[in-house]
Amino acid sequence: MNDIATGLRKVGLWLIGARGGIATCVALGLSALRRNLIDSTGLVTALPEFQKLGLLPWGDWVLGGHEIRSTHLLAEAQDFARKNRTFDSEFVESLRSELEDVESRIQPGTVAGASPTIIGLAGPDVPKNESPWDAISRIRDDLERFRRKNELEHVVVVNVASTEPPVDAEKFPAKYDEVEAELQRRPQAWLPPSTLYAIAAMQAGCSYVNFTPSLGCNLPALDELARRQKVAYMGCDGKTGETLLKTVLAPMFRARNLRVLSWVGHNIFGNLDGKILDSPNHKQSKVTTKDRVLAEILGYKPATIVTIEYLEDLGDWKTAWDHVHFTGFLGVPMVLQVIWQGCDSILAAPLVLDLARLTERAVRSGHVGLMPFLACFFKSPQGTKEHDFGKQFAQLMSWVTGLAGE
Repeated sequence: MNDIATGLRKVGLWLIGARGGIATCVALGLSALRRNLIDSTGLVTALPEFQKLGLLPWGDWVLGGHEIRSTHLLAEAQDFARKNRTFDSEFVESLRSELEDVESRIQPGTVAGASPTIIGLAGPDVPKNESPWDAISRIRDDLERFRRKNELEHVVVVNVASTEPPVDAEKFPAKYDEVEAELQRRPQAWLPPSTLYAIAAMQAGCSYVNFTPSLGCNLPALDELARRQKVAYMGCDGKTGETLLKTVLAPMFRARNLRVLSWVGHNIFGNLDGKILDSPNHKQSKVTTKDRVLAEILGYKPATIVTIEYLEDLGDWKTAWDHVHFTGFLGVPMVLQVIWQGCDSILAAPLVLDLARLTERAVRSGHVGLMPFLACFFKSPQGTKEHDFGKQFAQLMSWVTGLAGE
């Protein structure tokens, strides 16, 4: 009999940034789905096309994570509800026991290699002078303990922490053994936390998904480690709002042979991620992933401006205003303006759950290494240069059809 049908297969979902806005909404959503308090709106894997895949039911997931801030998941959920007026406090209170259960499995994260902005968020239980190798060993031990204690078949690690400053991947060794030797030899931090988490996850035999624009698993050496450990991975930067819109609209301009002269995208929001992105070196990572998609889709680079501004009073509500200047037949200039308003973490949380389910299913089918068939979930998908959302989704459907046929 199929383990999935009998509930005998349990899988862990481990979140880096486990008390942040996205993670809080993941915990609330997963708990509510288990108790049938909400429907499946926003979940890609709830579409009819995915029903033959034998995806793991929500009741078979165990949630935990790493966090550097000294706070409590229940308090974060209550604060999120109050500030963002997304759901009422009674809804959060009805899930108190589930949130406290998740809270019991949250461990101190690492700030080894972090920027001063991130280090400033860390609570007293987070080691301040930890070497990169010690951080990896501690994180790996946390993951292995989580798997043993909860009798889990597999663990999917998803990075939903704050965006790190950009890092030049070219300066790191291309071979994993060289990376590991350097980590053991050098006590000072030289890799960002997102990559330390990725190495620890892979060493522990866990899959790793980078939902942020941080470096994470985007190194040739980590591809080698993933294949050695027989785990799956994918990144980077979840595609939830304005960039999603770009990857839908830009193919339209290309297909109609309308020439885009300029594309301006202005983003304002006020959550913790927005506060971190208010730091110029952190902001550059996000701007880069948001800006590169147009040239890849159109086949030429129009003039572009991408801005991200922090306004505390907006909370998690994000407004993106896009101004597209283009020319049509007879050289006549025209304009398309679009305003996207959405709750950032509410848009992201179901995608994290989708990615966890699809990653687990890929692992169960024997997949190892990059998962480019998940490109439609990312702004800068690894393993492919395809940014057209329609073509990306078709690639996902091709993978789904192949698995369903098996």
